[in-house]
Amino acid sequence: MNAVKVACTRDMPREEWLALRRQGIGGSDAGAILGLSPWASPLTVYCEKKGLIPEREDTEAMRQGRDFEEYVAQRFTERTGKAVRRCNYLLQHPDYPFMCANVDRLVVGEDAGLECKTTSVLTKTDYDAGDVPPQHYAQCQHYMAVTGCKKWYLAVLILNRDFHVFEVPRNEEDIAALIEAEKAFWENHVVPGVMPAPNGSEADGEILKQMSGEVDPDLIAPLYGLEELVKKLVTIKAEIKKLEEDKRLCEQRIQQKMGGATFGRAQGFIIKWPQVLRTDIDREKLKSEFPDVYEKVKTIVKQRRFTIKEEAI
Repeated sequence: MNAVKVACTRDMPREEWLALRRQGIGGSDAGAILGLSPWASPLTVYCEKKGLIPEREDTEAMRQGRDFEEYVAQRFTERTGKAVRRCNYLLQHPDYPFMCANVDRLVVGEDAGLECKTTSVLTKTDYDAGDVPPQHYAQCQHYMAVTGCKKWYLAVLILNRDFHVFEVPRNEEDIAALIEAEKAFWENHVVPGVMPAPNGSEADGEILKQMSGEVDPDLIAPLYGLEELVKKLVTIKAEIKKLEEDKRLCEQRIQQKMGGATFGRAQGFIIKWPQVLRTDIDREKLKSEFPDVYEKVKTIVKQRRFTIKEEAI
């Protein structure tokens, strides 16, 4: 293995590990930097590395992923007969020190590693057909770039349904492209402190809200030079409004024909319009008749409403 051992992670406190992780690009960052991750983006990675946003809260999925890692590794050995061992070090590329790796396992007696994944039964990836999520593929290539290994295995546990093992061979062209992308991201954004542009994802929208902090009700930001962007947004909003109207019209004409029916059939289509019961709370009645309870259960949510109004010239 060609990687440089930076620090021993055995028994390392999580806060210390997270701080160490911010000093370089890890395997889970690779897909986000390339725009392949459904959960993160270049802006997400930048803000995490610069400490501009708090560490992501531990979700149940993240917790289960960690807790099931050992089980997935054991199932990999059971399925393949290949023994694995932990690598209790943060690894670093010998030529590109910003490229780091905290690998799940290394395969004993083989120039290879193992990435362990746990996913929901609701996953949209067709693992049965041999599909590997692009962000996982990028992560494996990143680890091979850092370690110099010739292959990487990906073991995926689909909770309550299935278990898959994939072999990801080293691809020099993909690794070269990955290194260039990560190098450009690190040197053009992280080092000089230049924030990447958002990519339109919901994740980036949430990050921008977090970074805005307290809102000054009297502050006016100079946006001169962005007129074309604003005009484009106004046009898009108008088009969306028209499409929403067309959508409602189509729905209403079909619903008029269905009447009290729950199902409808057309050539090649099945339409459903079931009755759904939902429990709701009458806030005004709760407030007037049980004011003490209302005061205890009410919550105040801060939101920002983004609107555009054309000025008369």
